[in-house]
Amino acid sequence: MPKFAPKQSELKKEFEEKPSLLKGDYPDKELFDTPVEFRDGNWCYPAKPEIVEDIGFANPRKWSPTDEDWKLPDGWEKTIKDGMKDRLERFRSFKLFLDICVRCGACADKCHFFLGTGDPKNMPVARAELIRSVYRNDFPLAEKILKGFSGARKLTPEVIKEWHMYFHQCTECRRCSVFCPFGIDTAEITMMGRELLHLIGVNNNWILEPVSNCNRTGNHLGIEPHTFVQNIESLAEDIEDLTGVTVNPTFNRKGAEILFITPSGDVFAEPGVYTMMGYMMLFEHIGLDYTISTYASEGGNFGFFTSNEMAKKLNAKMYHEAERLGVKWLLGGECGHMWRVVHQYMDTMNGPADFLEQPVSPLTGTTFTNAASTKMVHIVEFTADLIRHGKLKLDPKRNDHLRTTFHDSCNIARGMGMLEEPRYVLNNVCNTFHEMPENTIREQTFCCGSGSGINTEEYMDIRLRGGFPRANAVRHVKEKHDVDSLVTICAIDRATLPALMNYWNPGVSVYGLHELVGNALVMEGENKRTEDMREDPMAGFQDEVEDED
Repeated sequence: MPKFAPKQSELKKEFEEKPSLLKGDYPDKELFDTPVEFRDGNWCYPAKPEIVEDIGFANPRKWSPTDEDWKLPDGWEKTIKDGMKDRLERFRSFKLFLDICVRCGACADKCHFFLGTGDPKNMPVARAELIRSVYRNDFPLAEKILKGFSGARKLTPEVIKEWHMYFHQCTECRRCSVFCPFGIDTAEITMMGRELLHLIGVNNNWILEPVSNCNRTGNHLGIEPHTFVQNIESLAEDIEDLTGVTVNPTFNRKGAEILFITPSGDVFAEPGVYTMMGYMMLFEHIGLDYTISTYASEGGNFGFFTSNEMAKKLNAKMYHEAERLGVKWLLGGECGHMWRVVHQYMDTMNGPADFLEQPVSPLTGTTFTNAASTKMVHIVEFTADLIRHGKLKLDPKRNDHLRTTFHDSCNIARGMGMLEEPRYVLNNVCNTFHEMPENTIREQTFCCGSGSGINTEEYMDIRLRGGFPRANAVRHVKEKHDVDSLVTICAIDRATLPALMNYWNPGVSVYGLHELVGNALVMEGENKRTEDMREDPMAGFQDEVEDED
């Protein structure tokens, strides 16, 4: 069990013995009268001073959330208020969402963190109120006059501690916005809250270190170009050992038709590496003219969890590299926040990408009209189009050893509206697929509980609580249909869901969609295959080999 994971017996006892809104109990204190409590497992390590300095952020120092004194800079109150004023003027949505909430509570039980922790401040309406109360105190004239009646409060160090705790118990998944009658997007409020905290040096290392690495070397892990190439070439060798087929990725090749960019986790970490192998097999199978950059070697964008400016900068690197290499368009791998940034923010941040061509599949002739401005196509819609036009030779029996269900990644499902394409691919590469309950998938999907840069080991207590609603939906199909494989199309999901499944649903493994595509592909000149990408036996294929012998 991970170091900071609570025992399930302790969680059960806590739920049974402590008052909770989830059981209809009412708190004995007002919302803002309950102080925050930082304890093992519910806070992330702060960013190292040298990392803060590297990216030019404020107030580099050594500190800890458990300290009484957070060493905030002189004049920090003015910094926050000036920062809030600036963002209220620049981001109309921020002011709108602060002004129009009537606190109806329609969002209250929709947040996986509230359902997993029972903490009232994790109700989206209450989380937004943490910042809205300060806004009421300092900005709207009428409410400044009627402070005692408007729920306004002064900005204090305790308020900053609340912001830090609860804006990192929000994964910006936007499930609450689906149910809000006014369409308030609490994720946007969380994003602004985090931006304001960064102005005074209140941060966490698991976000800022990947940002610093990506800013310096092009990927979250800080891997330099030669090591990046070596890892991909090693995966190519694994493919050849497994299938007998040689795949031929190229790097930094000018004049290639397509630049392929995927999260660096697919290149360096299990189970993502098997998804990367699936991509490479697919591209070899169809003869795709593509190249991989060793400089823009990261599709993910942790800048999105710090500030709009940093998200813009990290997104731009992909397009700068596409222009340098002279490709026609970009193809992106399975990722969550990469695609929310590209799909929802690219045009106002860095676009339109007029120096590139509108993407057209070289195999099917399909014009991807949804990418007319961004010039970037999602690998799942690309593969779905190939299957629809009969361009892939697939044997779904090769995945008969897996009984699958599908996890809609928040940023792709709610952020992009990509709901049917992954299911279409999955149903064509495997024979056994079962949906989780309707109110836990598609637009209403539950989050993994570890997105937006909180997928770190020391935060495991909150991660396991926040991921419980998703795990509970998986348990439903596990018990009803013997599901043992959770398929997803997000690198953070592939990194975080294994721990969640091991804790709540032992025996359920996590797969990327294109890993299963790689399993099912019948490659020209391949050896007789009896094992999947993980070298696990395929059901029935060993018997065929023995019969031939």
